[in-house]
Amino acid sequence: MGEIRAEHGEPPGDPSQQEAKQREAEIRNTILAQVLDQAARARLSNLALVKPDKAKAVENYLIQMARFGQLAGKVSEQGLIEILEKVSQQTEKKTTVKFNRRRVLDSDEEDDY
Repeated sequence: MGEIRAEHGEPPGDPSQQEAKQREAEIRNTILAQVLDQAARARLSNLALVKPDKAKAVENYLIQMARFGQLAGKVSEQGLIEILEKVSQQTEKKTTVKFNRRRVLDSDEEDDY
């Protein structure tokens, strides 16, 4: 099989960093459990399976709001959907297609028909 690597290229054997990441994950989960109702947590965990980057952005947004006291009670599933829409608008990527046409010595423009 393959070797398990840490996110930022560190060797996998540093226990203090692993413990710190584990503690941080526990704190995040505790805060999210306090601010989200059951349906909203289920939706967020489903989102994390499909789009982990977007789920992380929503989690960060919720934790920041909780730390600054901007959340009144638990966030419902509908509230989470609204937050998802806000985050999606902020992180929306514009897709552009650029055609690079190669110039060849024997181009179609010079062809005689």
